[in-house]
Amino acid sequence: MAGTFTKIYYHLVFSTKDRTPLLVKDQKTDVYKYICGIIKSEGGFVYAIGGTGDHIHILCALTPKKSLSEMLQRIKGHSSKWINLQFGNNQKFKWQSGYGVFTVSHSQVEAVKEYVQNQETHHKKMTFKEEFELLLKKHEVEFKEEFIWK
Repeated sequence: MAGTFTKIYYHLVFSTKDRTPLLVKDQKTDVYKYICGIIKSEGGFVYAIGGTGDHIHILCALTPKKSLSEMLQRIKGHSSKWINLQFGNNQKFKWQSGYGVFTVSHSQVEAVKEYVQNQETHHKKMTFKEEFELLLKKHEVEFKEEFIWK
């Protein structure tokens, strides 16, 4: 059988620049819909999206036709431009320069989906910094703290 067949689930995590809480509650739904549209237009599918004022989580499958870094650049670049046009405020909206990406096994999709959708509740108990460092450790990603929290 010829062809390429993939189903790779990604858990994407990135924050606003300097973790400034710029994603206000009444705008988040529109921002999430816009980001879902970007991913869909690039051949991907979003299973869940959620976050707080200073960061976002996306559970998705992306097309193998584009590199992961290219997809993140498109998602972050197009959405920040759109956010500034739609909700332009005194501060120019920007995402942080980096991101975290973790693969998710098919058997864990529902658990990660629930985790992503319950970010507001989750962050009543844990800061984004604690959460992100925990994700890095859980996935055995080596890191130096000074490069994450500049």
